Amino acid sequence: MRGTATGKLVKGLALAAGIALGAGPERPVWADNLTDAFIGAYNTSGLLEQNRALLRAADEDVAIALSALRPIINWTVQISRDYTRTSTGDFATTNEPSNFFSGLTLSQLIYDGGASVLGKQSAQETVLSTRQSLIDIEQQILFRAATAYLSVLLQEETVQIRQNNVELSSEELRASQDRFEVGEVTRTDVALSESQLASSRADLADARGDLSTAQAEYVNAVGKQPGRTAGQPRLPNLPRSVGEAQNLARRNHPAILSAQHQVRAFDLLVQQQRAGLGPNVSLNADAGITESFDNDNSINDATVSLNFNQPIYAGGGLAAAVRRAMATRDASRANLLNVQKDITQGVTDAYVRYETASASLTASIERVRASQVAFDGIREEATLGARTTLDVLAAQQDLLDAQLAEIASRTERSLAAYQLLQAQGLLTAERLGLAVQIYDPTLYYNLVKKAPSQVSKQSRDLDRVLKALRRD
Repeated sequence: MRGTATGKLVKGLALAAGIALGAGPERPVWADNLTDAFIGAYNTSGLLEQNRALLRAADEDVAIALSALRPIINWTVQISRDYTRTSTGDFATTNEPSNFFSGLTLSQLIYDGGASVLGKQSAQETVLSTRQSLIDIEQQILFRAATAYLSVLLQEETVQIRQNNVELSSEELRASQDRFEVGEVTRTDVALSESQLASSRADLADARGDLSTAQAEYVNAVGKQPGRTAGQPRLPNLPRSVGEAQNLARRNHPAILSAQHQVRAFDLLVQQQRAGLGPNVSLNADAGITESFDNDNSINDATVSLNFNQPIYAGGGLAAAVRRAMATRDASRANLLNVQKDITQGVTDAYVRYETASASLTASIERVRASQVAFDGIREEATLGARTTLDVLAAQQDLLDAQLAEIASRTERSLAAYQLLQAQGLLTAERLGLAVQIYDPTLYYNLVKKAPSQVSKQSRDLDRVLKALRRD
């Protein structure tokens, strides 16, 4: 009777082990892979759209700075009333004429020590800095998509393994009950089996909850519900050493490039503020008609003037503006040093994480192999009555735990590989070769950099671009 009960248990365990080792329903032909997640995140990210709009705002700052170098023409309507009192000896006369002026006024900067040109150059450096910030945001969006995809994949595999645990625990409970009925075990063995089944079900419920959480994050990061995952992604090409990775990051990482452009922008602002301490020359002109409300007189007149201004005293505000610009520039230089150190450390951390994950995966694979051998041996010993039911189930649980550890290590290695790409500044849609419409930051800039007027063809082209952006 003992051999019969044990044989039934081993057959059940063998069937469940087959499920644990990969048997199960076939997956459909279609499946979501990591590239799909990247594409979805790139096409639907609101954060990317937000920062693209901020870049367009920086583009417009160049046009605004350029406009300071151009003439300003206004149509002016002015109603005035003058009060004049003239005294001659004992006589005084009062004159209060009312006038109406309508005409054009023009103002053209002639010389300001180069301040306006420096302002334009500073705005251009800010545009370049903002472009690099946009690339850094793009990296964050794509890495979040990678994390979301790998998390869903990991939790799906975890649910599958936990489900196998439930199946194993159910088999063990039925076997324990059968053996209890023939007097081979005590009620304690049955209670242990019942406890193991309840624990397996609780673990399965937790795993399903974690899967739901991972799927919700996937929707947020990618913009759609995940389909069946296509498995672990192929690892990207990675550097052969941490030094190579660091050198590449120093040359290419958008955070470093953005900080460098910021430093140059603030250097130019310091020069602009200093230029503002010098003289300013402008040409002013107006032409129009002046009519008097007191009579029917009408005057057509025009005036042209050349104005020269040199600040003498402004309450200390001008000098304070220069010192403020210098302090801001110094802060940007310190920020550049911090960014460079942070990026270097980030590359080191990511490289070590990848190396550690690779070593852990190698050990996990060996653990699965050893656990498989141990399970097969204990299972054979159980058929001969040399092992108990709990020995077999414990060995099977060790095998399942080893498989779970292997999946976690493989996921960790993939995540570390893409983190290393991001740390080097290489996790972009263009470098990954994604099948998306790559956002071109120069398109809008080229339309606005010459500050087109509202009535120009270029302005109409801008209107169409903005309309298309709003529709998207």
